[in-house]
Amino acid sequence: MHALTKLAEFVANHPEGALTPETRAAIELLLLDLMGATAAGLHSQLATAARQAAIEAYGPGKAQVWLTGTQLSVTGAAMANSAAASALDIDDGHRGAAGHAGAGVIPAALAVGQAINAADNDILDAIALGYDVALRIASSRPTSTIESYSSGRWVSYGAAAACGRLLKLDAEKMAHALAIAGSEGPIIFPSGTSKFQGSTVKEGIPPAVVAGITGAYRAKAGATGPIDLLDNEQRYDPTILFAQLGQVWELQKCYLKPYACCRYMHAAIDAILKLRRDGKPIRKLRIETFPQALRLANERKPKTLEGGQYSFYFSCALAALRGAHALQPVDPANLEDPEILALASRIELEASPDFATVFPVQTPARVVINQGDGDEELIIHHPLGDVANPMSWDQVVQKFRNIARVSLDEAAKDQIISAIHRLEQTGFSKLFQALAKS
Repeated sequence: MHALTKLAEFVANHPEGALTPETRAAIELLLLDLMGATAAGLHSQLATAARQAAIEAYGPGKAQVWLTGTQLSVTGAAMANSAAASALDIDDGHRGAAGHAGAGVIPAALAVGQAINAADNDILDAIALGYDVALRIASSRPTSTIESYSSGRWVSYGAAAACGRLLKLDAEKMAHALAIAGSEGPIIFPSGTSKFQGSTVKEGIPPAVVAGITGAYRAKAGATGPIDLLDNEQRYDPTILFAQLGQVWELQKCYLKPYACCRYMHAAIDAILKLRRDGKPIRKLRIETFPQALRLANERKPKTLEGGQYSFYFSCALAALRGAHALQPVDPANLEDPEILALASRIELEASPDFATVFPVQTPARVVINQGDGDEELIIHHPLGDVANPMSWDQVVQKFRNIARVSLDEAAKDQIISAIHRLEQTGFSKLFQALAKS
């Protein structure tokens, strides 16, 4: 049996409404976290351009563009929402996958679910199954074979699984939906071959959503795809791809991000925040991390928010001088702050042999800082938000309130928080109502 066929049978035939209370609670947490990321990124260049393109290219329909009052076609709304959710790099991620599933799967599931008026349990099932397919495929890639850590390489599978589940595709058509999505998803530059990580292409998640949704609808209409895509066991390890399938949900292994920058640098930021003493001058700041982190663009003077998100120098200088709040989200004015840029120019960054083999299971950092009283050192193995150091519901609520302030007033925040916290009682209709308000 083809690997894609086995995954498709799982997605198509999983019992309806059988998710555990723990899995449902995890989905609620991921939903709130993603809505915060969306509100924070709503007015970014990436998101505004995507919305305008969605209006012009995809046209009106029954699916919401969240927080705008606009309704577009399924693909247009999902693409626009995905762009806003992923714009500031503060969306959920997964260690094994080394990337972000939520900004693709949730917009796809909610757009299709709203457009076809799907039952609440069906939307929840679609989210869980979409995450599982995407994250299992991404995690099953042996590190030595990974050409790109851009999430767009595999998010299309998750969007197709979520969409196909809601469209109630049978196993055969589901396999073709996954095959079309996987073969036609965005290529995205291989890591290390492009230093233009400050562009709004970023990880290619929005076009992956388009590929996934259209792949499912095309399979429904009878289109076929290359269902042997995952059959090379040297590139997709079946022991990881199918491990405890249906028993362990990968979305419960996702991390959440307290800071609007690449996850690679969160351990360093946590260490800096713990060591930092207000008013003390920073005479030296050295960061030791894992080798893959040095493959980021790491501009000392980034020109865009996207560039800042992929720069240890800028993000760590910002944290050291302005605190955690400055990364929730980042004010573009900080890109021209002379004090921040001066510190960024002096930060030392190097790969440590101690962390040579830990990625992607861990993204640790050692920070050495001198604030006038000699060197102080701290190692962080599990930054805030990791499964081993999780954020609570209350912490995610506080993050939501902080990062959504650029787009939402307190009443609108309260409505979204309440709708998600009471999802089991009131269903998705209340959430859609809350998200319809601009």
